[in-house]
Amino acid sequence: MQLSEEEAWREQCRRGLERDVLTRIKYGFCHVYKPILDDVGIRPFSSMSQYRDWCAALPAYLGYRPAANGH
Repeated sequence: MQLSEEEAWREQCRRGLERDVLTRIKYGFCHVYKPILDDVGIRPFSSMSQYRDWCAALPAYLGYRPAANGH
């Protein structure tokens, strides 16, 4: 018998809740390579201005660009 999409989703949730916390943590996160950010272990900056300039040059999808003025 085939489960409906909602029933399958509920069953998947039930199985997930039966797992212990460490297993949930292990399989609940996935590493995604982030270019530039993951390339170097540590990045010292001489000033906050230098750091902000570096952030502004990162790809927008990484979310490190300055917030837009206004809101």
